[in-house]
Amino acid sequence: MARCEVVAGGRWSPFSAAGIRRRLLEAVLCGATNHKRKKGAEPPQSIPPPPDEDRRLEKLSELLQAEARESRIRGEAEKKRKIEAFEEMQGVVSRLQETGEDFDRRRADAAAEVRRLAKDNPEARQTLAMLGAIPPLVGLLDAEDSESHISALYALLNLGIGNDENKSAIVKAGAVHKMLALIESGLPTTPTSTAEAIVAVLLSLGALDANKPIIGASSGAILFLVNFFRTPNPNTNSTQSKDDALRALFNLSISPSNAGQLIDSGLVPCLIAAIGEDANISERALAVLSNLVAASPEGRSAVSCVADAFPVLVDVLNWSDEPGCQEKAAYILMVMAHKSRGVDRAAMAAAGITSALLELALVGSALAQKRASRILEMFSEDKGKEALKGGIVAVSAPIDSSGGGRSMSAASVAEIEEEKGMSEERRAVRRLVVQSWQNNMRRIARRANLPPDFAPSDSFRELAASSSKSLPF
Repeated sequence: MARCEVVAGGRWSPFSAAGIRRRLLEAVLCGATNHKRKKGAEPPQSIPPPPDEDRRLEKLSELLQAEARESRIRGEAEKKRKIEAFEEMQGVVSRLQETGEDFDRRRADAAAEVRRLAKDNPEARQTLAMLGAIPPLVGLLDAEDSESHISALYALLNLGIGNDENKSAIVKAGAVHKMLALIESGLPTTPTSTAEAIVAVLLSLGALDANKPIIGASSGAILFLVNFFRTPNPNTNSTQSKDDALRALFNLSISPSNAGQLIDSGLVPCLIAAIGEDANISERALAVLSNLVAASPEGRSAVSCVADAFPVLVDVLNWSDEPGCQEKAAYILMVMAHKSRGVDRAAMAAAGITSALLELALVGSALAQKRASRILEMFSEDKGKEALKGGIVAVSAPIDSSGGGRSMSAASVAEIEEEKGMSEERRAVRRLVVQSWQNNMRRIARRANLPPDFAPSDSFRELAASSSKSLPF
């Protein structure tokens, strides 16, 4: 119907001039087109989409609906799986918590299930601990059979993987004391597999800083690890067993409060003896020694008391294919030279440390070069002057290639003139560099089958002399 407009108390007819103007204005304001239609033209009609477009839209709609159904199904399946896994873990923990002698077998089987569930599943480790699996597993260490012990130990080991809260809870539940009681009660008949499992658990628990002093203070823990490191069972993988025990000892050596017990247990001679057996074991042994010599004077004294300690450590400086070992050996010697008595510097010099340090300062890693240079600086000081002289061998004059005996070349005369203004320590170091260079040249000559009377040219000698100027003295 046509609408009437009321203006100032009157009505406007829709067919009046004012009404028409009003309608036109409303049409323009509402977005009506301002194009005039041609007389007799049909109103425009919307163009229908092509049939292919309709099919594509229908297909897209079907795919979206199918994806939504699959996502819903997957979500329901995942939810169901989690519920089933949670119920399974509840059942396992319930079996662990059963009491009485008749349930020992069921508890051992439940411990084996915990070990399986926690092996590769971080969520399962957290859930099992939350359900209370740790206390009954620790209690299972009081069982009579070794099979129950092994199941419980490896279940505890897996629960602690990557979970510091579980590691702390295992120690608080008394696992360390029960493991040591298990060892003490069974020695010397404790099965090797049980001892290896205890070493693995101590290695895992000792990785947490808060557990290090607790394990170290436990009577017998360090001694057990040292004995296991010293004499692993020959019927097992002795290298792996020694490595596990050594890694556990390294964890404990990080805490300074454990240094005294580690030294008193006789660990230092074992570490010195282990250097050279295997690359990994050698580097770990040097790492433990580094912690001990830096922690206390007793650690440095224990190293000094081992007869072949300094020859072994100096020999490690020449392991060019093991830069990690070189760096750690240089650190030990640096600490010993800095904080120990002068007799230790003399023993280092007698072991040939000066030539090894010079070579390391030139071709070692950046850290090894820095430490080697620092030790050389110590030896150049007044307190180490005599020790440095004791390691110097007179440098021979170059051989005259003409066969007429020894003669002084122009380069040698220039070197003597240059040395006149040097301090005694710098002159000694310079001569050591030349001596080391000459030894290397002799080795190269032997490898190249050069004649015995081969002598390097003056240009090479000048190169050796200039290399000594770059040393940090």
